[in-house]
Amino acid sequence: MKFGGTSVGTPERIKHVAELITRQEEPVFVVLSAMSGTTNSLVEISNYLYKKNPDGANDIINRLETKYLSDVEELYSTDEYRNLASDFVRQETAYLRTFTKELFTSFEEKAIVAQGEILSSNMMSYYLAERKTQAALLSALDFMRIDKNGEPNAQYIKEKLSAVMAETESRLYITQGFICRNAYGEIDNLQRGGSDYTASLIGAAIGASEIQIWTDIDGMHNNDPRFVEQTDAIRQLNFEEAAELAYFGAKILHPTCIQPAKFAGIPVRLLNTMDPDARGTIVDNVVIRGKIKAVAAKDGITAIKIKSSRMLLAAGFLRKVFEIFESYSTPIDMIATSEVGVSMSIDNNKHLNDIVDELKKYGTVTVDEDMCIVCVVGDLDWSNVGFETLAMDAMKSIPVRMISYGGSNYNISFLIRRADKGRALQSLSNTIFNS
Repeated sequence: MKFGGTSVGTPERIKHVAELITRQEEPVFVVLSAMSGTTNSLVEISNYLYKKNPDGANDIINRLETKYLSDVEELYSTDEYRNLASDFVRQETAYLRTFTKELFTSFEEKAIVAQGEILSSNMMSYYLAERKTQAALLSALDFMRIDKNGEPNAQYIKEKLSAVMAETESRLYITQGFICRNAYGEIDNLQRGGSDYTASLIGAAIGASEIQIWTDIDGMHNNDPRFVEQTDAIRQLNFEEAAELAYFGAKILHPTCIQPAKFAGIPVRLLNTMDPDARGTIVDNVVIRGKIKAVAAKDGITAIKIKSSRMLLAAGFLRKVFEIFESYSTPIDMIATSEVGVSMSIDNNKHLNDIVDELKKYGTVTVDEDMCIVCVVGDLDWSNVGFETLAMDAMKSIPVRMISYGGSNYNISFLIRRADKGRALQSLSNTIFNS
């Protein structure tokens, strides 16, 4: 069971999560994010220290300490645990202050940012102990590890976690999400997917019957409720569909984090901490044929078109184009080709000017910024006659810059202006789900 920052964002919600995890009939492994707002404060502390402003950093640390000491007063009902938790908070903030006196690099920043999850997991552990609930608090830094490429070391995680759990047998384990050690033993983090990734890796390592991701909404919806009326929670997705939706804007789940669960064949259930009896969404390996599941959108897209008469029948042209993007570590989202040109979309403009300059060696380059990818996800196998026509019919009044279909059996994508996103999402909902 993984609980996000809003799920443990206040003392009241920590108590609510404690109720949820203690009423489970099966043994439970709990992964906690930092309390909402904490990671932002820790990043702000780091920013001050990068700028060699220890006074600014100390001011944020003092505010964080005051906030947590206030939470301690509200969370615990006995002096014994108020004192234990208060002492722990003061130790943590004293540790943060040690960074204001030293040379500051990205290594120190990662150590600072890791303290958010350490604070929330310890506060939960103290609260359960006060309630006389036996729980084993494990440090993720003892078993969660990434390799030299920043990828999780699954074999190491499985072996170390088994050893740590064997030392402290319990029906309830608690650990921190997001944080880990790298190949050199330094404090680091999982970056992509954060705590969700931790939960998926642990679930795969221990062979869990189910991985539950608890957030503040009722599962994944079939469209963006911020732009569209009458959206519904999706009850089932297969892993491929969930990954497509996560990549193209469904913020409830990160596309990378479900890979360990997918390969281990463990279902992932998305649930609502505020409404624990809601059905939520289950993500598994089951494919439901002949059904379109959802629509999602991704902003911040830039389209790049290179037109060249030299491209006609020229072997190696696309390789040269792709190598330019590779040299600037810029992945391509969508691609469309013709006899004399190729169009691509990217979501990272950091090296856009350099990329465009190099592309101009091979042809005329056109750039369209402030674009948006809208994707329709479901069983979109080409043998399902009419499914792509249904999606295109919904887009008939929207100017479409590019279409991607056939690269996946689960997705058809449209590149449009961001200004047209709301209209496109509503039209797709009206045509596909509400007609």
